[in-house]
Amino acid sequence: MKLKTAWKGVNNRVRDFLHSLCFIGPSFFGVLIFFIVPFGVVVYYSVIRSPLDHSFVFFSNYQNVLQNGAFQTAAKNTALFSFVAVPLAVILSLGLALLLERRIPLKSQFRTFFLSPMMVPVASVVLVWQVIFHYNGALNAVLEMFDPDKIQAIFGVSKVDWLKSEYAQFAVVTLFLWKNLGYSMILFMAALSNIPRELLEVADVEGASSAYKFFAIKLRYLSPTVLFVTILSLINSFKVFREVYLLTGDYPVQSLYMLQHFMNNTFLSLDYQKLSAAAVLMALAMVAIIAVLFLVENRFGKDVEG
Repeated sequence: MKLKTAWKGVNNRVRDFLHSLCFIGPSFFGVLIFFIVPFGVVVYYSVIRSPLDHSFVFFSNYQNVLQNGAFQTAAKNTALFSFVAVPLAVILSLGLALLLERRIPLKSQFRTFFLSPMMVPVASVVLVWQVIFHYNGALNAVLEMFDPDKIQAIFGVSKVDWLKSEYAQFAVVTLFLWKNLGYSMILFMAALSNIPRELLEVADVEGASSAYKFFAIKLRYLSPTVLFVTILSLINSFKVFREVYLLTGDYPVQSLYMLQHFMNNTFLSLDYQKLSAAAVLMALAMVAIIAVLFLVENRFGKDVEG
């Protein structure tokens, strides 16, 4: 009798497993075919000599990429852009969410203004930025209204060709922020609404300051959302190639030459080994950064989980 019951339990577990496999199978095979297998092919190409010569060279392709001047420039520019744009995206979107949590006039219009970029095609946004930052664009026209001698002293010239100067990343950072702040703001607004109200009420009764309530209560409960928004912004910062390409083309000014430019131009030159090695290095860097972010969030927000 016990053996029969045990066998029945095994059959039920097997049946449940097969049912689960039927549901998850299509998604698993889709991820396997379109993500895991292609990435495995990229790793394979990164350790062989060429598509025609499949002899293994192991880390030789990685050494060549790391010593390549174009890759070094692209990696430095991408890291600088992410270092500036990602913290700004997190801090500004959180600030906007905190602002919209208060009673302010025209709140719905303010929220719509920051959400509207999500509905605008990238090409249209780029056209607006070209009009603003062109040599004869709107920004230079505004600057000309002020003292020309002061403009000359600050920038070294009376008019700045923003997209072809050392200030080019400034234009792309503003474009990145304008395009991505709205979505991150909504995520923070949702997270703020889930903070237990009783904790804030107790803090008010105890006479806690606004700064204390933010850092001791709100920020701790927001830590998972901060992590998610940071990772999302980081990924989007690595995908800014689309906007830069539409603004400046294949070979922009040096300060705007990103990793995606390097990979795109390497692909066009059919240098698959260099492209594959660069892609693997970029993936490893992303994994390492995200792992560090998870460790920081786990340490900072573990006392409010559950």
